[in-house]
Amino acid sequence: MHLTKFAAVVALALSVAACNTDRTGEGVGTVVGAAAGGIIGNQFGSGSGRALATAAGIVAGGLIGNRIGAAADEDARRRAMEAEYQALQYGPPDTPVVWRDPDDDVYGEVVPGAPYQHGGQDCRDYTHTIYIDGRPEVGRGTACRLPDGTWQTVS
Repeated sequence: MHLTKFAAVVALALSVAACNTDRTGEGVGTVVGAAAGGIIGNQFGSGSGRALATAAGIVAGGLIGNRIGAAADEDARRRAMEAEYQALQYGPPDTPVVWRDPDDDVYGEVVPGAPYQHGGQDCRDYTHTIYIDGRPEVGRGTACRLPDGTWQTVS
């Protein structure tokens, strides 16, 4: 994606998030979800439909991110991130790593794919399903291990 388009996606995502005055989990979830949704939507659109796909991704991502941010407290987000790390670092392919916040009705699972090399880095595709009030929200991505041992989502 060209830098100008990327900047436009981020600006639109931030404007969607600005409608939310909460600066806790919901606000953060909205910003992250809107930005990710815009980037993903942009990848699927083509020609004149690319702008529509990007905008749809921003709106959908913002709504999903807001919902997760609203339902998940800091402890739930920490548990989700720990499960993601465990799945990516140690998990056998196609074997879920589950997590649950005992204080809320928020839980999930991370299912890593087979590890592979890309540009000299260890990478894995993964699916992270988060259940909020029993309803699943599914996110898919690819993460690569950085030299310091942390994993960074690249798509």
